[in-house]
Amino acid sequence: MRRYCSTGLIFMLFFQFAGAQTKPKKDAPLPSPYNFSALDDAIKSNQKILGENAVVLVYKDSLIYKSVTGEMKEDSQEPVASCSKWITAAVVMTFVDEGKISLDDEMSKYLSSFGSYSKGNIRIKDCLSQTTGIESDKSILARMAEKKKYTSLEDEVNAIAAKKDIVDRPGKQFFYGNVGLDVAARVCEIVAKKPFERLVKERITGPLGMRKTTFQDDNGNAVDPSGGAKSSAKDYLIFQEMLLNKGMYNGKRILSEESVALMCKAYTTQEMIKYAPKVAQGYNYALGAWVQEADESGKPTVLACPGLFGTWPYIDLKRHYACIIFTKSLLGEQKRDVYLQFKEVIDQALDSK
Repeated sequence: MRRYCSTGLIFMLFFQFAGAQTKPKKDAPLPSPYNFSALDDAIKSNQKILGENAVVLVYKDSLIYKSVTGEMKEDSQEPVASCSKWITAAVVMTFVDEGKISLDDEMSKYLSSFGSYSKGNIRIKDCLSQTTGIESDKSILARMAEKKKYTSLEDEVNAIAAKKDIVDRPGKQFFYGNVGLDVAARVCEIVAKKPFERLVKERITGPLGMRKTTFQDDNGNAVDPSGGAKSSAKDYLIFQEMLLNKGMYNGKRILSEESVALMCKAYTTQEMIKYAPKVAQGYNYALGAWVQEADESGKPTVLACPGLFGTWPYIDLKRHYACIIFTKSLLGEQKRDVYLQFKEVIDQALDSK
């Protein structure tokens, strides 16, 4: 999810909205004890906002709902922008599980450049929770232009150390952007002595069988842990299923229960948040994902990781289900409202059983 200068400008740069509505279609009725006719109706009535290509999948112990619209299929590979952050956080947590790094480790332990520029006390958990104290650029176009300057994650992180201002002590202020997750990914490269895209494959996408998911950049630019992944609805739902099942997938442990619990904990308060995109305003932040809903005590019950290109994956810990809305049209406040409407409909269907 990236901050946009003007919706019209980004539309011209990246996409054209479809003018006609396309009816959702299903390959075959899924065996499900739930009545999702209201969700079918909601998707159909909001097709113009969704765009002509969209996939909606719902998982609860098994795949219980699928809607496929236009030319997109559940295994179609597309850029997922900031949905990348959740996967990157999971990669970092595999190193925590192995005892190779700690969430309380400071950058001075791994990155001498951070120590040289008075940023050495930033911790791994500050990076994953985007509370490094380094103010990020609010312009999506500026961030994209900056990314293209670098051919390696090492060069980018060294530039962050030298050129980005730290405005408060780590853990005190939240700025949404690329800085934290990119720095944490670079630490993993240093510890493992392997490029980040290889670590993703070895530790997350390979073990989970996510064959349509990659961080590989085909244009020679530096790997982008914060927003450079390409994936499919089917693949990303597997990742969500793993988190929902406390780190397990098909009898295989990917993350420890403790690491998943840490990823599902809120690390911010509203007072800490100094910059958040409009579609996430009002939410707190966990490790690599937003806290979309919390209970009366403030404990997160729904975690989500929306991306600029319209994809919105979330897990509902209270009702124990996962959903992904996978699209190719830009995310905006109107689309957020529609997605939240979809969630209400899904919740009602599950609660009525």
